[in-house]
Amino acid sequence: MIQTMILKNLLENDTYTRKVIPFLKKEYFEGQSKVIFDLILNYVAKYNKLPTPEILKIEVENVSMGDELYRSTLESIAEIEKETQKVDDAWLLDNTEKWCQDRAIYLAIMKSIQIIDGKDNNLTKNALPELLRDALSVSFDRNIGHDYIENSDSRFDFYHRVEERIPFDLDFFKTNTKGGLPKKTLNIILAGTGVGKSLFMCHQAAACLNMGKSVLYITMEMAEERIAERIDANLMNVTIDKLDKLERKDFANKITSITNKTTGKLIIKEYPTGAAHVGHFRALLKELSMKKNFTPDMIFIDYLNICASSRVKGLGGSINTYSYIKAIAEELRGLAVEFNVPIVSATQTTRSGYSNSDVGLEDTSESFGLPATADLMFALISNEELNTLNQILVKQLKNRYNDPNVNKRFVIGVDRAKMRLYDVEASAQNVMATNGDEMNTSKYQDFNV
Repeated sequence: MIQTMILKNLLENDTYTRKVIPFLKKEYFEGQSKVIFDLILNYVAKYNKLPTPEILKIEVENVSMGDELYRSTLESIAEIEKETQKVDDAWLLDNTEKWCQDRAIYLAIMKSIQIIDGKDNNLTKNALPELLRDALSVSFDRNIGHDYIENSDSRFDFYHRVEERIPFDLDFFKTNTKGGLPKKTLNIILAGTGVGKSLFMCHQAAACLNMGKSVLYITMEMAEERIAERIDANLMNVTIDKLDKLERKDFANKITSITNKTTGKLIIKEYPTGAAHVGHFRALLKELSMKKNFTPDMIFIDYLNICASSRVKGLGGSINTYSYIKAIAEELRGLAVEFNVPIVSATQTTRSGYSNSDVGLEDTSESFGLPATADLMFALISNEELNTLNQILVKQLKNRYNDPNVNKRFVIGVDRAKMRLYDVEASAQNVMATNGDEMNTSKYQDFNV
C-alpha cells in the first residue's frame, strides 16, 4: 500500500518528489515497482519535471523485459492512475522515510545471510557491522541550505543558544575558549620534543575522565601501556616512577576509586607510526560503538605529523610535505565534524622554531597548511628558568573561539613526575610582557618550543 502511494505521489506531487527522490534507491523496490521507479527517476533526471502515466506507458516499451513483467508493469501503472486516495504530505513524508529504513534493514539482513552462507565472494563477515550500521543510519536529511530571509528565526535562536563544549580544568584555557572546546573542531598543540605535547594531552584526557566524559586516545608514538601509565600517575596522584612499586591490592583500590568518581570511559588505541589514517580511525569508532557501546566526547591523536593520509598516498613525486600534512589536517577536521567531537592533536616545530624565543605560526613544522585548517592552535614553550619553576609558557597562535590577543601569553604549572598541569598563582603571570607581542627577551632567552 505505502509503495503504491509513493509511486503515485512521485507522478503527481512535485514538492514531495523533490524532497524524497534523493533518498529513494532502486533496490528498495521489487518487480514492476522497481521498473516504474527507475523510469520515473530517469525522466526526472533528464527533464526536471514529473512524467505522466501516459509517458510511463510509452517508456515501458523501450525497456527490455519478459512478457509477464511487462504486463504486470502496465497493470501497476493503471492501478496507480486509478488511485484517488489523498494523504497528508507530512504523514506521507514520515512514512516514506520509515519505509526506506525498513527496506534498508531488510536488504542488509538478506545481504548478511548471503555473506554468512559464503554466497557473496566480494565481502567477508567483517563487513557485517558496517552493512547493518549503514542500514540503521538511513534517514532523510531535508536541509538543503540556509535561506537568509526565511531562516532568520532559526539564526536568531542559534545566536542565543549555549553551545556545548568540553571544558578545560585550567583557568586560562577555559577563559580563552569561552568555556572549552566546541564539537566538530580541530585543536593543535605546537611544541618541540620533550616540552609537553603528550603530557598536555594525557593531562586533559585524565581531566575529561574526571568530568565524566568519555575519551578516545589514539597513539602512534608510544605504546598503549605508556599512555595509560601517564594517566595513572595523573589520576592516582602517584609519581610515575612509583607506579611499579604499588601492590596489586593498592593499585586495584585506586582504580576502584577512579571508577567511582566518573561515569566516563577511556579507550587507548595504538597504531604503528605513519600507518594509520582517518579511515582506520573511522572504522575504530564504529567498532567501539558496536562492540562496547562507546561513543567518545573527545578524541586525542598523538600526533598529527605521524598519521597517514587517506587521500594522498605517501610523499614523493608531486606530493610535498605541505600538501601531505594539510591533507591529514583536513581529514582529521572532517572526522571531528562527522562524529561531532572535538579532536586534539599536536605538531612539531621547525628547527629554527625549536630555539625561537617567540614562536609563531611560521614555525610550524612541515606545513603551514596545518594552522590554516586548525580552529585553535597554541605553542608550549620551555627553558631552564621555567623548568626550575616547574612552569610552561603558553602562547596563543590562532583562536576561532575568542580574541587570540587576550591572554596571548600565560604560564601554567607542570608536575612532570605526576604528569599533571595546574593553574599557578596570579603573581606568576607577571613574567609576561605587558606591551603587545613583544617579549622581555633579556629575561626569556634560549627558549625551547
